[in-house]
Amino acid sequence: MSVEGWKYYNNAIIPTTPPHEEVSPLSIQKATNWKIWKNDGKRVFFARWTSDWDAQDETKWWYVIKDSPFDINELKAKRRYEVNKGIKNFDVTEIDCKNFKEEIYAVQMAARRVYSEHITNKKSKEKLFYDIENKWDYYKSYGAIYKETGEFCGYALLRKDGKYINYALQYAKPEFEKYGVNAALVNKILEDHKEFLLSGGYICDGSRTIHHESAFQDYLQKYFGFRKAYCRLHVKYKTGFGIFVSILYPFRNILKKSGNGKIKKVSSVLTMEEVVRNG
Repeated sequence: MSVEGWKYYNNAIIPTTPPHEEVSPLSIQKATNWKIWKNDGKRVFFARWTSDWDAQDETKWWYVIKDSPFDINELKAKRRYEVNKGIKNFDVTEIDCKNFKEEIYAVQMAARRVYSEHITNKKSKEKLFYDIENKWDYYKSYGAIYKETGEFCGYALLRKDGKYINYALQYAKPEFEKYGVNAALVNKILEDHKEFLLSGGYICDGSRTIHHESAFQDYLQKYFGFRKAYCRLHVKYKTGFGIFVSILYPFRNILKKSGNGKIKKVSSVLTMEEVVRNG
């Protein structure tokens, strides 16, 4: 059993609603009945949500969004050249992921190998194929084909909920980034959603990353006019875990320097606590 409007994510629970929708106090109260999640077999330490969407004043928390049509002519010459390079080198079209499972897997392998992520093995390949066939429910999926060779070099996945589109994921083969594969994908998505943006909708690449600025989010802001929609972060801890956070909070800057995976997770929570305390 779970709570409507909330989902489990990395030992936490977060709203399933779009970020511009306020979470009601009653919903928060229901979601933080920790026994519900425990009975569902999930180990939850805290709940996280936001309020004051798109605040006029800058805060310590934000989402990176695009809520206006993209005009390449507004870019500086160098950036305009980079986007046009991608458009010139790649054909980007909507795809049915079920027909591109091997290609999607190859892109993931290439990207994870370069960026030192966990290398995909046979078991995870089988899981990816299963998920594509049975779980992937994206609103739209895009694939980028290198015109010179016909090679599938990248893909992007979108989810939609009313006036909100979640830029869920984008992967590209690193060796094709210099040819503008990422620019080609983003440009096509914005081109296809021009009317959606004009009608009051927005595309969101997610919230602030915890330890550093996301390179992709920074790229979207510089090259495609995405912006920060400021809001306020709220966190409610499970009894006991909140005490643990309070004890470690004074040492948050020391823990940030650790390369240990588990300590990094704790550091992320402490960073969120810092955001909450400082607005």
